[in-house]
Amino acid sequence: MRLSVGSRTLRAMSDVAAPGAPAAADPATGADPAGPDPSASADTIAVTGALSPSRAGDFMTCPLLYRFRVIDQLPEPPSPAAARGTLVHAVLERLFDEPAARRTVPAARTLLEPEWQRLLSEEPELSQMFGSGAEQDEWFAEAYAMLDRYFVLEDPRRLEPACRELYVETVLDSGLLLRGYIDRLDIAPNGDVRVVDYKTGTAPRAEFEARALFQMKFYALVLWRRDGQVPRLLQLMYLGNGEILRYAPDESDLRATQRKTEAIWRAIERARSMRDWRPRPSRICDWCAHKALCPAFGGTPPPLPTEGGPSSSRTAAGDAESAARAEPLPEIPSPRSFAVDI
Repeated sequence: MRLSVGSRTLRAMSDVAAPGAPAAADPATGADPAGPDPSASADTIAVTGALSPSRAGDFMTCPLLYRFRVIDQLPEPPSPAAARGTLVHAVLERLFDEPAARRTVPAARTLLEPEWQRLLSEEPELSQMFGSGAEQDEWFAEAYAMLDRYFVLEDPRRLEPACRELYVETVLDSGLLLRGYIDRLDIAPNGDVRVVDYKTGTAPRAEFEARALFQMKFYALVLWRRDGQVPRLLQLMYLGNGEILRYAPDESDLRATQRKTEAIWRAIERARSMRDWRPRPSRICDWCAHKALCPAFGGTPPPLPTEGGPSSSRTAAGDAESAARAEPLPEIPSPRSFAVDI
């Protein structure tokens, strides 16, 4: 098992994390007096737009993909890889409902079938993903293998997560609302916070680790601004090949992430105002559900919806004036969708 670590030397965080609130930042250990104000929220700052790490990633990958998903809100058929990721995430979330001593490989494997049936009841079209029984059997076999790999990476009997599938949000001084779901939040007895994200793909090569860590730094930024404490450790667990990527952020990392996030939003605003959503062809285009509509491959995108139309009726601020500017948000945070990051 390769353990990829960021450029800083990491001290080991206790495997035993207990529920509780993060400890207040200690100026003697590096807290910044000019750091974020945890009391700042959407109630005190006018929200001008909203962004999640997934949608920021979409725009960085391809502005046209962002448009298709956010502006046009085009439907996408569930892919076997994304659905399997959702299933494995659900099993790992439910696993921690069990008493510590019962969090074993057989217990996790037992949860897979009922969780699959629950997903099928919510999304019946998932049953149409498979061309044959053999294809479905292979799909399940890989899901079981991912659960097995998880237990190689850590022992859940020694963990008591503070939160699972945690919805977090914060509003930057610019008015940009940052939000997302964190797979797992561990808080050690000394107050150290570890942000954990499960990935059902394989770990990236070293030269692509920075891109993979953007999502985690995004979450760390939200937590820092919300709670006033920098998370001790960011941990990506790649269940596709059984590797872990860990990184210890500091305030300079998170300030840089904030600048990058706001720059992404300004670029989105420019694309919106100019109605210019250009494709960015790459190797992943072959997996894009909207390839047939992409001009880079001879397709024609649908006409852009008019501002204030159905596709822009919901906003983080909740008013029609900023409808075309803000990324649509549900009135109540929705659970993880089948567009799970893999």
